[in-house]
Amino acid sequence: MRIIRSISLATVSLCFAIVLNGQTNVVQTEKDFYSLRTIVIPEEIKLEVGGVAVMPDGRIAASTRRGEIWIIENAYGNGQPYFSKFASGLHEVLGLAYRDGAFYCTQRGELTKIEDKDGDGKADSFTPISIFQLSGNYHEYAYGPVFDKSGDMYVTLNVAWVGFGDGLGKWHGWLLKIKPNGTTEPIATGLRSPAGFNINSSGDVFYAENQGDWVGSGRVTHLEKGDFAGNAGGLNWTKEPESPLKLTKDDLKVVDNGQPMHEAAKTIKELKLPAVWFPHTLMGISTSDILEDEMAGAFGPFAGHYYVADQGHSKIMRMTLEKIKGKYQGACYPFFEGFASGLLRLRWGLDGSMFAGMTSRGWSSTGKADYALQRLVWSGETPFEMKDIHALPDGFEIEFTLPVDAAKLKNAMNYSANSFTYKYHHNYGSPIIQNQARKIRGIIPSADGKKVKLVMDSLIEGHIHEIKVQNLTSSNGKALLHDVAYYTMNNIPEGPATVLAEEQKVKMMDMKHDMKMMPETKSPVNTVSAKRKLTMPGDWGQPDVVLKLGTKPGLKFDVARFEVKVGAKVRLMFSNNDDMTHNVVVVAPGAADEVGNLALQLGLKGSEMSYVPNSPKVLFHTKLLAPDEIESIYFSAPTTPGEYPFVCSYPGHAAVMRGILKVVK
Repeated sequence: MRIIRSISLATVSLCFAIVLNGQTNVVQTEKDFYSLRTIVIPEEIKLEVGGVAVMPDGRIAASTRRGEIWIIENAYGNGQPYFSKFASGLHEVLGLAYRDGAFYCTQRGELTKIEDKDGDGKADSFTPISIFQLSGNYHEYAYGPVFDKSGDMYVTLNVAWVGFGDGLGKWHGWLLKIKPNGTTEPIATGLRSPAGFNINSSGDVFYAENQGDWVGSGRVTHLEKGDFAGNAGGLNWTKEPESPLKLTKDDLKVVDNGQPMHEAAKTIKELKLPAVWFPHTLMGISTSDILEDEMAGAFGPFAGHYYVADQGHSKIMRMTLEKIKGKYQGACYPFFEGFASGLLRLRWGLDGSMFAGMTSRGWSSTGKADYALQRLVWSGETPFEMKDIHALPDGFEIEFTLPVDAAKLKNAMNYSANSFTYKYHHNYGSPIIQNQARKIRGIIPSADGKKVKLVMDSLIEGHIHEIKVQNLTSSNGKALLHDVAYYTMNNIPEGPATVLAEEQKVKMMDMKHDMKMMPETKSPVNTVSAKRKLTMPGDWGQPDVVLKLGTKPGLKFDVARFEVKVGAKVRLMFSNNDDMTHNVVVVAPGAADEVGNLALQLGLKGSEMSYVPNSPKVLFHTKLLAPDEIESIYFSAPTTPGEYPFVCSYPGHAAVMRGILKVVK
C-alpha cells in the first residue's frame, strides 16, 4: 500500500475597530468567524477533487478527475495526514459516496460499486450498477450518487455541447433514480450542467445549475417527478416509454423569445421555476454543490440553511428556503470566499466542520491552485448577518443573527431594494432585464431588535428582489458582515396589506431616501464609442494589421501575444468559439487587475455595460460576445511603446484570461 505523509496548515484572520461619533464599531471579516485549514497534498498526488466522502471512522475519501480514489487519515488536524491510494484506472470520478462498507462512484460512463474484499486497503472489486450511454462529447459529465433514506441512489447527467447543449447520450440532461440492482427511473429533465445536487432532510431533491443556453443565471431548483427545469437538451428522450413527461423541443418554440422564465411557465406547464436564483457575477458564476446545515449549531447560527458552492468564484454562498403556496422559494446571501481553487464538493466532517474539495483544470477559478482540499471551521463567535428573509404579502421580514439598535432599524436611509429578472431563451445566458428600484413605504422593527419588516410599494411575482441593508451595527457594536441578499419571489403570500402607524411610514419629505430609491440612469447597452469602433475609419484605406483572436479551453485566448507598431491602424477580430460569454478589453500597462476588479463592482449594471467599466485605463474593447459570435473593432495603436494587456473583463475571467498587445517603434 502506498502511504504518503503530509501536514496541515490553518489560515489566520484579523479584526479591527473604528471609532465613529464616539462609538466603537467592531469591523470584522469572514475569517474572524470561519477559518480555512488546508490539508497539504503531496506534490506527487494530483488531487483534482471530483467527489468527497466522509467515512464512519472519520477518514476522508476523495475521488479525482484523473480516475483515482484516495483515502486520507488524520484530516482533522489532530495528527499528520496520511494519503493512501485506494483505487485507480477509473474515468473522471465526479461523485463519491460511502455506504455499508463500500464506495459508490459516478464515472463518466457508469455508476460503480467499489469494495475492498480482502481488507488490504486497496479496491479489488468493481461492480457496474448502471451504464450510461455516451456519444463521446467532452461535456457529458456525470455526477453523484446521492443516497436517499431508502438506499436508492440519484445521479445527474450533463448535456453535451455542440454549439448549444444537447442530450446526445440517452438520459443526458436528466436526474435519474437508480436502485441497488441497477433499475433506473428517469425523474426530471431540463438539466444543463447539474454538478451539485442534494436530498434534504425532508427528502426533497434540489440541484444547482450553471449559466448557459436556456439558463440566464445560476440557480437552485427543487425537482419532482415529471419536472422540466428549462434546458431543452434532455427533451430528446421524452419519447421513451419510461419518460415521466412528454414535452418536446418543438413545444418550446412558442416561448423561445426572451420573455422571463416565469412568463414562459404559464404556457409550458411542466417548466419548473428555480427556488432561488443566484444572480450571475453578483453572487457567483458557476454554482456547484449544495449542502444542508444539519449540524444543530455546530457550524454557526445557520442550522437548517443551505450552503451552495461556486466553482468559478472559489466561494460558498448561503441559501434559505420557505414554501409559499406549496412551492419553494427563498434567498441567497454571501457567506465565505477565498478558497484555494474551484469549489466542486462540500461534505460535513464528523466534528461539524466542512470539507471542501476543489479543482480548476479547464474550469478556471479565482482560486489560483490547480486543486485543493480544505476544511472550514466555525470559531464559535456569531457573526452579525441577515439570518433569514421571509416574504410578506406586501414586503419582506428580515431576521438578524444579533439584535440591532431600534433607532437604526427605523432609519430608511439604511435600506434599498431593486427587482429584476432574466430572459428565457435558447441563447447562452442573459443580461439582467426589467431592473427597477422598489420604494419602501414603511419600516416596522421588532421589539427585540432582531427583525424588521420592510413594507414595499409593490412586489413583482417571478422576479429576483435585491435587498441591501447598510450602516447597521448590532447592539454589541459589530458591523454587518454582508449587506446584500437576493430573494426569488415565485409567489407572493396571500394576506391583508400592512396597516402602518404614522411613525412607521417612510416620509416623502425624506428626499435623500427618495433619491436613493430612484432608478439610476442606465448606460445604453453595448454603446458604440471611440473605445469600440465597429466600422473602419474612412481615411484609413485599409488596416495596417489584422489581429485574429479566439479562445481555447480553460478560460484562455488562443493567442497570448501580439506585436504592432506604434500608431498602427489595427483591426481586431474576436471570434468567441467558447461555450461561455467573453469580451476583449485592451487596457493601459499594468491595469489588468484594476480593470478586472472594477468590472466585478458594476453590480446590476454590469451586463448592460458588457462588464466594461468606465475607466480611463480602458483603451479599446469589444462588446460581450455570446458563444459563436464574432465582432471586429478598429483602433489606432498607442503612440507610446509598451506592453498593453488585453483581458476578458467578464467577472471571474479577468484573473486568468489575458494576453499582451506589445507596441514597438
